[in-house]
Amino acid sequence: MSQLNTFKALLVEEVADNKFTQKITERTLADLPDNDLLIDVYYSSLNFKDALSASGNKGVSKAYPHTPGIDAAGIVIEDKSGTFNPGDEVLVFGYDLGMNTSGGLAQRISIPANWAVNRPATLSLKEAMVYGTGGLTAALCIEKIERMGATPKDGPVAVTGATGGVGSVSIALLKQLGYSVTAFSGKPEQSGHLIELGAAEVLHRDVINEIAERPMGKGIWAHGIDTLGGDYLANLLKQIKPGGGVSACGLVSSPFFSTNVFPFITRGISLLGIDSVNIALTDKQHIWQRVATDMKLPNLESLSTEISLDKVPEYLEKFIEGKAVGRYVVNIKDA
Repeated sequence: MSQLNTFKALLVEEVADNKFTQKITERTLADLPDNDLLIDVYYSSLNFKDALSASGNKGVSKAYPHTPGIDAAGIVIEDKSGTFNPGDEVLVFGYDLGMNTSGGLAQRISIPANWAVNRPATLSLKEAMVYGTGGLTAALCIEKIERMGATPKDGPVAVTGATGGVGSVSIALLKQLGYSVTAFSGKPEQSGHLIELGAAEVLHRDVINEIAERPMGKGIWAHGIDTLGGDYLANLLKQIKPGGGVSACGLVSSPFFSTNVFPFITRGISLLGIDSVNIALTDKQHIWQRVATDMKLPNLESLSTEISLDKVPEYLEKFIEGKAVGRYVVNIKDA
């Protein structure tokens, strides 16, 4: 680990109009924002939003140079607010971390104290980052359909974008909770992996859009978790059974979709929005406790690939190219 006054970080710089570079470099504490809580980061993880920030998407990160990383797990160095003690192990995801506040793809972060939660006793720092924002979003999606009354006896749950971070964890969590899962993916070569995660059936994502020209399709799936948006979400809604719900948490395909009201007024289905960024800290503490207890998976290692900090630019490119599979945990402490 580097000395306290210097640390390694991924730095994204704008070198020309719409041209950005990524490099691992030495930074100092003076480069961090002046916040109450200083954390020694041990692990982070990679998410689609990190790839957008690292590629210069100013809808995610407005100012550069910048360090992405919307997840962080580490140990408190100091807390001027008195909320935490030095040595406390804490977890951070959401709010502005890695967007316009220097993020978790670095050995140090400085954040407001009310962005962090204590690590649950039954999760290690690394296990927490196997979940990260992607896994916690999956848990929030499941909890949302549970709150509207979903149970395993309702029938199969459709999961789109199944090989991604949210999709893969969703499959594993749903299986553990007793649900039957139909996984949709544009990567047929990953079908075996999805079956291992717990999917009962794997279909190409384009199957969802086969009814695109019809106002309604047959009610096939009891509920859904959609990470794609666009036409996939619109046509999935047309094929949900009466009384079912779809948790919508992503826009990999498109942030826009167009549909009709028939599924809502003839089948009484629900479209459920998921926010994993600005939800209340108490809700974040609650979902961390769930993934540390009834949603803790026995096969966490199989859900993730551990990479070093210097490999981050290579793996962020996989998200941009649509080649990312599962969760990527970044070992920051050994950088």
